[in-house]
Amino acid sequence: MLEKLDFLEDRYKDLNQKMSDPEVISNSSKLQELAKEHAEIEPIVVKYREYKETLEQLKENKEMLKEKLEDDFREMVKEEVNELTKKEEKLAEELKFMLIPKDPNDDKNVIVEVRAGAGGDEAGIFVGNLFRMYSRYGERNGWKIDIMNTSSQGVGGFKEVIFMIKGNGAYSKLKYESGVHRVQRIPETESGGRIHTSTATVAVLPEVDDVEIEIDPNEVRVDVYRSSGNGGQSVNTTDSAVRLTHEPTGIVVAMQDEKSQHKNKDKAWKVLKARLYEKFQAEQNKEIAEARKSQVGTGDRSERIRTYNYPQGRITDHRINKTMYKLDNFLDGDIDEMVDALITSDQAEKLKQVE
Repeated sequence: MLEKLDFLEDRYKDLNQKMSDPEVISNSSKLQELAKEHAEIEPIVVKYREYKETLEQLKENKEMLKEKLEDDFREMVKEEVNELTKKEEKLAEELKFMLIPKDPNDDKNVIVEVRAGAGGDEAGIFVGNLFRMYSRYGERNGWKIDIMNTSSQGVGGFKEVIFMIKGNGAYSKLKYESGVHRVQRIPETESGGRIHTSTATVAVLPEVDDVEIEIDPNEVRVDVYRSSGNGGQSVNTTDSAVRLTHEPTGIVVAMQDEKSQHKNKDKAWKVLKARLYEKFQAEQNKEIAEARKSQVGTGDRSERIRTYNYPQGRITDHRINKTMYKLDNFLDGDIDEMVDALITSDQAEKLKQVE
């Protein structure tokens, strides 16, 4: 850890010199780039310098205790050694957390895709439950919810709901929701009182800026067609629905909720960029050694991450073995306790890498 901190302090000094260089000052983009890095590492360097100063004071006081001192003064020095030892331990722990690599996507808006899995109509109803849960959670945080596309199914359920949550830090809170969610309950149509098990998959994708991923428009086939299902007067009368096909990867995105072809196309491009970004990130993550992977934040959509048991009013997250008994509140968006536990578990895993 100390080697990393020494490196960051050296880098901080180097950045200070470069930012005062007239050539850099005249290059606004370069200056902005260096200033961003400077701002990111400055709190760590300030904390590290306080840590080194504390260590030096501790060393001096311990040396003093080796000398012949008056009893009162010795007690005072001992007390100061105890206080400095506690301070040193606290600063060391804070520095460990500060060295945890920050996810560059944490502050971004998110695109959430919820799809019905196994379980027929019940799975479609569960998609609606999850959509409402995330919407209510977003509202509790003062975030904006923007429905991008829906595909209805049977008795009030959905095959798919795609929506954007706009708000600072949305991805940092919701990124652990990717995976298979399982529900266990007695359907209203079940006369025998048997519990059915259904699933839905959730994908949480960070919104991607144009500078982060480049898509060659020539590699994307654009098809327009008439919308189907619920909608305004333009449904089935104009070619407002849009389907994008990224030919190199085969990724297909279709949007039809808006009456405007332009709006549907704009939303489809946002989702396509997010899915491609996720695909490229997943490929990079495969190259990372297993030992360095976090146990919580893998985002593997095939992994069963959570069970919602209605008869027992229970929610269990299988990744961190945490069970809560407040299903109604949870489905109403009161998920902070689970989110915080997932973040804490993820940080604990990453701390092992820092140490």
